[in-house]
Amino acid sequence: MMIDLHNNIEVRRLISPDEGASSNTAKVSQIIDLANVNACEFLIATGTLVDADATFTVLVEDGDNSALTDNAAVPDEFLLGTEAGAAITFADDDEVRKIGYKGPKRYVRLTITPASNTGAWDICAMAVLAHHRKGPQSSQT
Repeated sequence: MMIDLHNNIEVRRLISPDEGASSNTAKVSQIIDLANVNACEFLIATGTLVDADATFTVLVEDGDNSALTDNAAVPDEFLLGTEAGAAITFADDDEVRKIGYKGPKRYVRLTITPASNTGAWDICAMAVLAHHRKGPQSSQT
């Protein structure tokens, strides 16, 4: 028998699926409040990456206030996986990457930054929140 995951996770939008401009402008995600959760996993999905030599770095930041004015890059010890492992290259069309957060801060966000990019790029991201301190969670957010 399968275990119920559906009623034990919450999914939040980080970066909407859209075609990025033909530039090196970073996509900065929504800020996620981790007040009631004990687990956070970021999922990054790619569509078509047009440029033949572009790379896309991933940065996870955290902080103690809801505007993240105190944001800082998350130390590696608080990540599950690595930012380098979540990075994307022009050859990664239609793939998914993941990186987890297990740090002490209440608020987190994700930034994806292209380099050497002159073509459109389709990348979106979501946060999967789990192990809620109070639950169960609704399937709708």
